[in-house]
Amino acid sequence: MDRLILQKAASYCAYQERTQDEVRLRLKKWNVWGDEADELIAELISMNYLSEERFAKTYVGGKFRIKNWGRMKIRQELQRRGLSSYSIEKGMNEIEDKAYVEGLKVLLEKKKNLLVKIEADPLRLKQKLVRFALGKGYESELVWRELENVLSS
Repeated sequence: MDRLILQKAASYCAYQERTQDEVRLRLKKWNVWGDEADELIAELISMNYLSEERFAKTYVGGKFRIKNWGRMKIRQELQRRGLSSYSIEKGMNEIEDKAYVEGLKVLLEKKKNLLVKIEADPLRLKQKLVRFALGKGYESELVWRELENVLSS
């Protein structure tokens, strides 16, 4: 195993949390394939530079708090990145139910305040708010329930 490549890979992982797929792609760019790549990834895991569970927790927390994404969108993105179901569930546990509902309320309030100025028809306003929240990855049942609360206030 090439120590220089291991050092480069370790600093690549230390910069920000990565998935095994991201590291594997980077190793391919450095012309490291097959068993050698597997060995390097195993070494990075044993040195605690690479952790899918840690990646999932960081990713979920960031996308929820900063981008206001819903659980469905976050879960879908983690699956697309090739994380295990176990890691995804550990990450999803970072979102507390109370904070999740509150986040949706705030999101709908902000969007409503923007749209109210340009959309006079209450039905179209409702449609736009629902489409917006669903696009963010929130569950439709929750969106409809919270939308009624937001529109009635």
